[in-house]
Amino acid sequence: SDVGPATGRPSGSASAGDDGDPLASASASLGGTGSRAAELRAAKLAMQKMQQQQQQQQKVQPPQTLFGQAPVGYVAGAGRGASTYVGGDDDGGPTGSGSVMEGSLFSGKDQQFDDDDDEADRIYDAIDERMSSKRRKHNNSQNGGSGAEGGGSAIGDQFRELKQKLADVTEEEWAAIPDVGDYSLRYKQKRREDVFTPLTDSLLESRSKANADATAGGANKLAGTTQIYEGTTTSTTSGFRTNLSGLAEARSTVMTMSLDKMSDSVAGQTVVDPKGYLTSLSNTKIASAAEVGDVHKARLLLKSVRDTNPKHGPGWIAAARVEEAAGKTAQARKLIMEGCEICPDSEDVWLEAARLHPPEQGKTILAAAARRMPTSVKIYLKAADLESNEGAKKAVLRKALEANPNSVTLWKAAIDLEDQDDARILLSVAVEKVPHAVEMWLALARLETYENARKVLNQARKHLPTERAVWIAAAKLEESQDHGDMVDKIIEKAVRSLDKHEAVVTRAQWLKEAEAAEAAGAPLTSAAIVKCTVGRGVDNEDRQRTWADDANAALSRNAVATARAILAHSLAAFPTKRSLWLQAVDLERKHGTASSLDEVLEAASERLPRTEIFWLVRAKEKWLAGEVDTSRKILTEAFKANPDSEPVWLAAVKLEWETGEIERARVLLARARERASTARIYMKSALLERECKQFDAALDLLEEGIRNYPTFAKMHMMGGQICSEDLTKNRENLDHARKFYQRGLKSCPNNVVLWCLAARLEERVAEYSAGSANAGVTKARSLFELARLKNAKKSGTLGRSHSFGTKSW
Repeated sequence: SDVGPATGRPSGSASAGDDGDPLASASASLGGTGSRAAELRAAKLAMQKMQQQQQQQQKVQPPQTLFGQAPVGYVAGAGRGASTYVGGDDDGGPTGSGSVMEGSLFSGKDQQFDDDDDEADRIYDAIDERMSSKRRKHNNSQNGGSGAEGGGSAIGDQFRELKQKLADVTEEEWAAIPDVGDYSLRYKQKRREDVFTPLTDSLLESRSKANADATAGGANKLAGTTQIYEGTTTSTTSGFRTNLSGLAEARSTVMTMSLDKMSDSVAGQTVVDPKGYLTSLSNTKIASAAEVGDVHKARLLLKSVRDTNPKHGPGWIAAARVEEAAGKTAQARKLIMEGCEICPDSEDVWLEAARLHPPEQGKTILAAAARRMPTSVKIYLKAADLESNEGAKKAVLRKALEANPNSVTLWKAAIDLEDQDDARILLSVAVEKVPHAVEMWLALARLETYENARKVLNQARKHLPTERAVWIAAAKLEESQDHGDMVDKIIEKAVRSLDKHEAVVTRAQWLKEAEAAEAAGAPLTSAAIVKCTVGRGVDNEDRQRTWADDANAALSRNAVATARAILAHSLAAFPTKRSLWLQAVDLERKHGTASSLDEVLEAASERLPRTEIFWLVRAKEKWLAGEVDTSRKILTEAFKANPDSEPVWLAAVKLEWETGEIERARVLLARARERASTARIYMKSALLERECKQFDAALDLLEEGIRNYPTFAKMHMMGGQICSEDLTKNRENLDHARKFYQRGLKSCPNNVVLWCLAARLEERVAEYSAGSANAGVTKARSLFELARLKNAKKSGTLGRSHSFGTKSW
C-alpha cells in the first residue's frame, strides 16, 4: 500500500504482533506461556534492535516510487476519499484515532499545525496510553503476574533464596525428606475387589459325580455344560459350551437336598412342609451392612449400660432383644438368664426370659420367679397363660391367690375360669378379701337370687357408700322384679346419700349413667335418674333450652328412653310450652308406638285446648288407624274447645266427606257457615255441591260467598269455571261466566290467574256460538294487555300465560 509522510500526531511504536516478524511472534509466545523474565527481556531487546535498524534504513533510503519524490503533505488516495490508519499500541491492532487528512494535493510545504491540533494529539496520546495500560494489566493477569513488564516476578524467582540454601543441606537431612506420593484421582478411587461366591458342598459333590460319569462315558454330563464332538458343530476351546437349562437343574438339585436334610421321616411320612419351607425362605431377611453396624453399636452401648448399672433390668432386656433381632436367639437367652441371676427382683426380666424360651422351659423359669417374687401378679398370670390345660391354669391361679389374696386381677382371672356355682363361691370369698372392688359385688349380686342379691347390695352400700354403681344396680334389680315404685325411691335415696358423703357426681355423669341403664334394658331406672338429676346445676332461665338440647343429644346417641324422660320432665315443668309438646309428638311419631303418640297428643290437647294442631293430628291418626268414631269424638271435643275454629270445622267436613257421609258433611258446612263463617268454608261448601253435580246450589253458595267476601278470588274462578265448563255451552252461560270473571277482576285486579281465565274464555267464544274465533282472540289480547298495565311487576308471568294461551294464533 501507499505510505505517506508522518502526520501531525506522533505514531505509536511498531506492533509486536506483526505476522511477518518471527522475533515478535516468538516474543509473544514466550510472554503468553509465562517463561522466564531473562528470556523475555532478551527477546524484547532483539526486537527493539531490529526496529531501530529498520527505521535507520528508512531514513537513509527514501522510498522509490514511479512518479518520484512525493510533495510535502501528500497523502496517497486522499483525493479519492481514502484515509491513512496509524497503528495502535504494541498489540498491532488499528485504533482508528490516528487517521487525519493532512491536506489536498496542492497544499503548501510550510503548512503549520495550530493549537487545536496539538490539543487533539495530546488527547489521542492519553487515550492510547490508557488502553495500552489496560491491555498490559490484562495480559499480566492471564499469565499469573509473571511478566517482566507488569512488575511481577516469576515463581522461580520467589524460591531463589530457598534454592540457594539447598547447598547447605547435609546428606542425612536429604535422606530424611519423606516421599510425596501419588495422589492422583485414579489412586483416590477405591478399587472394587473381585467378589467370589462360594458354592455349597452339595453342589460341588453333585458336579464331581457328574464329571466322573462323563469321564466314564455315562449318560450324565457336567451340570451346566454340554460336550460337543468335533466335526458336528463349532466348539469352544475346552470342548464344552454353556447350557442354561443345566443351571436350573443344579438349583433344583440343591433345593431337593436341602429339603431332604430338613425332613424327618416318621413311618414313611415327612414332617416338613416343602411349601411352608419355601415361604419361610422367601420371608428370610438378609441384614444389610448398615443394619449390622447398628446392631454392633447397640451391643456396645448396652454392654456399657450393663457394666455401669448391672442391676438395671431394662438394660438386660434391651440387650436380649437386640440379639433376638439379629437372629441370635441362643445368645439372647444366655443374656436374659444372666440378667435373671443379676436382677432377681425384676419381674420384667423374668417375663422376658419366659418369652424367649420354649413353653416348657418358660414354666420352669416362671416357677423360679414365683419363688423369688411370690407377690408378683404378672408372673402368675403369665404362668397361667403358658398352661394349656384348664385345670393347671386354675391350680396356678389359686396358688397365686394364696400368695396375693388382695389382687383384684387374680380374682377376676380365676372367676372367669369357673362355672356359675364355683364362681359364686369364689365371689363370696373375693368380696371379703377385696371389699373395695365394686365389680366383685355387682358380679356376685347378678349370680345370686333376688333376696340374696338385695342383701349383697346392702352390704356393698355399707362398704362403698360413695359408689353410685351400687345404687343403680339396686334400682335395676327392683325394675327386673317389676317394682317400678321402688326404682324412683332408690334413685332419690342414692342422690341424697351421695350428697351426704360428699361424692362429686356431675349432671353429665348422671345422664351418662341414665343412657347406660337404658342400654342395659332398664328404661325405668333411666327415667328415674333423669327425673332426679336432670335439673341439677341448671339456672331457671336456661332450663327449657338446656333440657331441649339434652333431649336432642340423647336422640343423636339413640337413647330414646332417656330423651323421652327428659322431655317428660320438661313438660312437667313447662306444661304450656307448645315447642316442647311438638318435640315430644315428633319423638313419639318417629320412635314411639301408636298408643304412646296418642297419649302425648291427648295430654297436649288437654294442656293446650286452643291449639288446633294437636286435636287435628290426633283425629287424623285415629282416622288412619280405622277408628272413625273415635276421630269424630275427638273432633267433637275440639268443637267444644274451639267453636269458631275454621281448621276444626273443615277437618270434620273432610272426615265425613272421605268416609262417604255427604249429608253429614253438608250439615257440618251449614253449621260452620252459621257459627264460623269464612270464605274458605263457603268455597268448600260450593266445592262439595259441585262434586255432587248440584251446580245450581253451588252457584247460589258462590253468589252468597261473593257478597260476603268479594275479594276472595277463588270463588270468582269457581263460578266462571262452573258456567263455562260444567254447564251447557251456550251464549247465556258464557255471559254468566263473563260476569263472574268481570266481578272478580274488578274486586281482585292483581290476581294473574283470574286474568288468564278470563282471556282464555274469550279465546273460546266460538265454542259457545257467540262470535268468530278471530274476534275472541282479539278480545283476549286486549285483556292480556290490560292485565300487563295493571300488573307491571308480574309482566313475566302474564307473558308466559299469554304465549301459552295464544300458541295457536
